[in-house]
Amino acid sequence: MTMMVVKGQKVDVTKQFPGLTKVIVGLGWHTGSELDLDASAFQLGATGKVNREEDFIFYGNPKSTNGAVSLRDGTGDKQQFELELSAIPLDVEKIAFTITIYDAISRGQTFRQVSDLYLRILHPVTFAEMIRFPLVDFSTENSIVTGELYRYNGEWKFNAIGSGFNGGLTALCGNFGVEVAQEQSSSPQPSPTIPPPPKVEQPPAPPINLSKVELTKKGETISLRKSSGALGQISVNLNWNRKVKKSSGFLGFNKSDGIDLDLGCLYEMSDGNKGCIQALGRLFGEYLHFPFIELDGDDRTGSRTDGENLRINGNHLREFNRVLIYAYIYEGVAKWAETDGVVTIKQADNPEIVVRMDVHDPRKITCAVAMIERKGDTFEIKRLVEYFNGHQQMDRYYGWNMRWGSGSK
Repeated sequence: MTMMVVKGQKVDVTKQFPGLTKVIVGLGWHTGSELDLDASAFQLGATGKVNREEDFIFYGNPKSTNGAVSLRDGTGDKQQFELELSAIPLDVEKIAFTITIYDAISRGQTFRQVSDLYLRILHPVTFAEMIRFPLVDFSTENSIVTGELYRYNGEWKFNAIGSGFNGGLTALCGNFGVEVAQEQSSSPQPSPTIPPPPKVEQPPAPPINLSKVELTKKGETISLRKSSGALGQISVNLNWNRKVKKSSGFLGFNKSDGIDLDLGCLYEMSDGNKGCIQALGRLFGEYLHFPFIELDGDDRTGSRTDGENLRINGNHLREFNRVLIYAYIYEGVAKWAETDGVVTIKQADNPEIVVRMDVHDPRKITCAVAMIERKGDTFEIKRLVEYFNGHQQMDRYYGWNMRWGSGSK
């Protein structure tokens, strides 16, 4: 199954596919006949620059010195890079993949004239699409850094960058430490003695769905992108399978033996102020005033189907440092496996971000689900799904260090 990613998201590649030593990175686009696009790859060292000019792989140098990275025309994509991960030199920490428009400056061409841009990572044997990154929201740029593969604790991960630049291939090369006199022709004559690689028929790519992004691995992160001046409202919804069985009780009142989860958060503001929002203790907060977070109430009847909701006022982004989203069981046994709990984070300019509570610990009553942390002028969201014996243990683990007392709803 393809994992769809968005700008700012980082995902494991080799961890998800143990034993994988080779990958294919495909790049694609649609343009009119007047535009000529080229894909390039830069093998980068610890400084973010190439260690050798030969580490720049493009139409004039289609294969790295040891053959670990090679450029080719790819069936199903405009161009492809084949990477032998085990052969990439140890002084290469990441490989950045770019797309440029040839002679864009003199021709007045930009990526506004390009559609259906994407990067995808394929399995080298089955050609199954493992990761797909649609590239959107470009206008005046004439070159793009699409994404990068990078080493992390002996594994390879993918970082969805999607950043546009101006200045063409020359400026892009300068950014990565390659000196070039000018952009070269993008139509070199092929060698008559080396046949092109055989074409492999692949099934058509599945339709792109940008309506939802799921964080499935602990520590995976994604940043919210903005199309307007402020983030506005960020809603956090907790929903679960209540498995409610109602029976008539004393004097005709109903009672329920279903599972009841509660949603809450710890907040830390940029001025060091800390606090908690939850139904326990009736700490419901305020949306328009400090702390700019509000819980919509507590459903103790089991009759609501939309779960519980927090609203975070993104118009006050600079007031925040971080927000820890958690769920807890106020009464009863911690039957987390029966709840199918899921947290969904929504913001108008982004797809829904989903974190499923699909890892369980029946001995503990509190689950830290996600961390929302301010990064510059946006929020970064990280999957946690870590269980604790209670609020205080969770508080100490994540460094809030507040004083706790007993409470009731």
